[in-house]
Amino acid sequence: MTLTLEAAQTILATTLAKGRELGLKPLTVAVLDAGGHLKCLSREDGASTLRPDIAQGKAGGAIAMGLGSRTLFQRAQEQPYFIQSMNALTGGYLVPVPGGVLIRDGDGIIGAVGVTGDSSDNDEICAVTGIEAAGFTADPG
Repeated sequence: MTLTLEAAQTILATTLAKGRELGLKPLTVAVLDAGGHLKCLSREDGASTLRPDIAQGKAGGAIAMGLGSRTLFQRAQEQPYFIQSMNALTGGYLVPVPGGVLIRDGDGIIGAVGVTGDSSDNDEICAVTGIEAAGFTADPG
């Protein structure tokens, strides 16, 4: 199965709605397909200009490594030189903090969501909510 634009938009809208429900700071959400290509992105009013890159880095790093960014965060603490090397290989595209969540279906990874704007834990909560609302399994790591 591939990640459709309709499913990606459902994930994005639900993720943003969860952030508003929780009263979080303005969020930016990036939804990528299994190849790491951007399906959709939204930056709420008041979110800083670097947020789209951070959101894509969280999701892109998860896709590139096949691991949710929570696991990448733990790995960065245990093996900082490894994660630093991976980040160099990706041209700085790897953001190893929670908020990058893999989208799984019965066949494997079909995409990832990156959320940034509030605490990393809150970003992750919103991403998981969006993925599950679209009928997929969220894998934060």
